[in-house]
Amino acid sequence: MPKKRSQDGTAAMIKAAATPAKYVLRLYVAGINPRSSAAIRSVTQICEENLKDHYELEIVDLYQQPMLAKGEQIVAVPTLIKKLPAPLRRIIGDMANRERVLVGLDLKTRKE
Repeated sequence: MPKKRSQDGTAAMIKAAATPAKYVLRLYVAGINPRSSAAIRSVTQICEENLKDHYELEIVDLYQQPMLAKGEQIVAVPTLIKKLPAPLRRIIGDMANRERVLVGLDLKTRKE
């Protein structure tokens, strides 16, 4: 009987290791304008293609919640912050640069 528990434990460890980490992301934008809309579209598409069902994306409009800019030290928009998994990362500027966003989210290694 102990052998079966060991196999079950091993199977659970393998399943846990194969399960991608939950990404917690926050995208800061300034109002509804073409640049903000493009950033939201790009980040959402990247997340859906690469993190399907393994991410939480919060969109923060700094015109509606300006105090959040100070708390997160946002100096430019759009800014995408990866809170989890560690380490914390900030991606500032054009979110249409897919490779830069993937590298910033640690989903792809940087080409040398």
